[in-house]
Amino acid sequence: MATVLYPGSFDPIHLGHLDVIEQASALFGPVIVATMYNPDKPGGMFTIGERKAMIAESVGHLPDVRVEAFTGLVIDAAAAVGADFIVKGLRTSGDFEFELQMAHTNESVTGIRTVFLPTSARWSFVSSRFVREIAQYGGDVRHLVPAPVARRLAELPGHTSRTTEQP
Repeated sequence: MATVLYPGSFDPIHLGHLDVIEQASALFGPVIVATMYNPDKPGGMFTIGERKAMIAESVGHLPDVRVEAFTGLVIDAAAAVGADFIVKGLRTSGDFEFELQMAHTNESVTGIRTVFLPTSARWSFVSSRFVREIAQYGGDVRHLVPAPVARRLAELPGHTSRTTEQP
C-alpha cells in the first residue's frame, strides 16, 4: 500500500474534503491529512491547532487516516511523512488547471506525483470560503460540514441565528 498526503488549509474541513479523504483511504490505505498554513489565505477563521482537532474528530471513523499540521511547502510535508503520492481533490475544471500546474511543479522538484480525485457531484459546489461566509452571517451549514465542525462554528463568538429583520 502507498502512503498519501492530502494537504490543504481546511479552514474549515467540509464534506467535500471528507469525501476525498474517504476515497483516498479506500484506494490507497494510509492517508495523512496535512492542514497547512497558507500565506495566500491570511487571517483564517480557525488556528492550525483548531483545524487539526476538527479534522481528527471528523475522520475518527477511518483507522488509516492520520492528521498533521505543517507550515511551509507541501513537498516538504510529503517528504517529512514519507508520502508516496500527494492527493488533491477536484471540484471544477478551474481546480484542475491550478492543481495541474502545482502537481507538475512539485514533481519537478521532488519526483512525488500528484493523484487527482474528483469529489462526488453532491459536494462539488462546497468550498471552505462559502462555509465561512455563511457561518459568519449565522446561516446553517450543518449539511455542508462534519458534525464536529458544525458544533465549533456554532460556538464562535458573535455567531447568531439568521433573522428576518433588516438593518
